[in-house]
Order: sequence, then structure tokens, then C-alpha cells
Amino acid sequence: MAIVPKVNPFSKSNPDTGFGVEANRLGGRFVNKDGSFNLRKDGLSLLKRLSIYSYLMDLSALAFLGIILAFFIAINTLFTSLYVLAGLDELQGYITSTEWGKIKETFFFSTETFTTVGYGRINPIGEFAHVVSAIESLAGWLSFALVTGLLYGRFTRPKAYLAFSENALIGPYKGGLGLMFRMVPYKINHHLTDARVVVNIAFMEMEDDKQQFKFYQLNLERSRIDTLNMNWTVVHPIDEESPLLNFNEEDMHRSDLELYVQVTGFDHIFSNMVMQRTSYTYKEVIWGAKFKPMYHESPDGKTTVLELDKLNEMEAVELPAIPGIS
Repeated sequence: MAIVPKVNPFSKSNPDTGFGVEANRLGGRFVNKDGSFNLRKDGLSLLKRLSIYSYLMDLSALAFLGIILAFFIAINTLFTSLYVLAGLDELQGYITSTEWGKIKETFFFSTETFTTVGYGRINPIGEFAHVVSAIESLAGWLSFALVTGLLYGRFTRPKAYLAFSENALIGPYKGGLGLMFRMVPYKINHHLTDARVVVNIAFMEMEDDKQQFKFYQLNLERSRIDTLNMNWTVVHPIDEESPLLNFNEEDMHRSDLELYVQVTGFDHIFSNMVMQRTSYTYKEVIWGAKFKPMYHESPDGKTTVLELDKLNEMEAVELPAIPGIS
């Protein structure tokens, strides 16, 4: 891979990002668009690597409910099998006389025992059935305690409800060029106080005859705002201190450039700090564009309307002629 020949010598690299630098050991982007790290861990058994709690916390609501339903059916099928193994004559109160009908009634008896509903028509009379039903009741209490804790955690876990523009742009900025992207809090009443953003850029350089990724923290037009309640366009001026000085579109491609964004702020709904990450690769940087406005005055003039569906709307613009950039 060809490497950008020369980086602005006035730029200072940032060695504290936590990412590796050896290009031949790294694959793909550093951070996925959803903020997760593009990393797979191997070398230990799945049991040691897997965090069941974090897995269940990160599932979509539909997948989470699907797992709960599947677990409920599976564990009651297991206890039904144990009752059948003990012998259906250890239970009394059946209405049906067929074998399959008794198994179905046993399954529903299991669900009533597991949930501690206990309607009472079917009940154990044998010793083994009593033991199984006692264990099942305990398992039901523990399972509902775990599910309740997971539901509470999923509903109350602090989260930054931020949406980022699909692309970063290179556009005119104060007579020169600027690299910019924008974000917006999209949930009603979820606004961030003391919002801060840190932007690092990574690209490949040749150092000691080796291809290595170097990271630079970008200077921003503003890295903090008091309140993030509307859209915020974050701008990095491409000036004399910028590592992107004299870069053109082809340079970004050849250097495998990636922009890594981290936003933090205080959400008063959660009464806690929240954080969100995202990234942009060189393929997601558009040259010669600017964002269109997202908000306007309401027809009655009494409020401001923020149009969330315009987050990614942009228009082409002519870039100013900058010496060294073609």
C-alpha cells in the first residue's frame, strides 16, 4: 500500500489512544459505526470470554424477549420431561385420559409451578414429583429475579441517544478548509449538559522502514458546549497545525485514514454521564460539500422545529483554492 509521503511536521501524534500501530497486524476499521470496537478476542475458551450479562444487556428488545420466551419454553419442557420420567401416576387431577393429553396438561402444570401461580387442579402425590416441583419453584423464583434485574438494567442503563451524520465532509471554513461532521440528540427530553467531543485521526505512515498507524488528536473549532439540545456540527480547521494540511482526497485513500469520535456529557434523565463513539473511514469522507440546516422557526413563531430526518442532508459546494492541495 502506498503511504502519504509527508505529514505536517507541526502536528503532534497522540500515542494514548489504546490502539495498536503495526499496520500488518490490524484489519479493517478501528471503531464500527455503532461505536463498538472492531475486535475479536481469541485464545481462551468461549466460556471464559463470554459475558452473558453484557450479551443480554446489548441485545435488541425483540431478541431479548425472544430469548426469555425460548428459555421459558425450554425449562418447562425440561421439567415436564422429569415429571414424565417420574411417572405420570405421581401427579393427580388430570381431565384427559390419553397419554399425549396428560403430557400437555403436565407441561401447563409445570408453567404454573414455575411461575408460582399454582391453580391447584393438578398436584404431585409421589415423592419424586414433590422433589421436582420443589426444585422447579425455586428455579422459578431465581429466574424471575434474574429477568427482573435484567429488565431494570436495560431500562435504566445510561445511554447517549445521539445520532451521527453518515458522512464527514470536507468543505469551506473561514477562507480555508474544514473537516466536519454533525450529531443530534434524537430522544425527546434527552439533552446533554457539558457535552464534550474528542476526535482522533489515524493514518498510515512509514517509520523505520515499517508501515505504522499514527494517531493525532485534532484541534476543533469547539470541543465543548454547555448544552447539546440541537444539532452540533463539529469542525476541525485544516490549518497550519492540522495533520491533514496539504492532504487531498487521494492522500486520504492511500493512507487508510479513519476518524475516531468520542462524545461525553451529562444526561439529566439518567442523572449520569453518558458516552457514545463512532468513526468515519476515508470512504465516508465527502469532499466539496456542506450540511443543510436542520432547524427552522415554527409557523406560529413560538418555537423552533428540529428536523431529525435532515441529519444527513448536504449540498455540493466549490472548495477554495488552497496551495498544495489538488
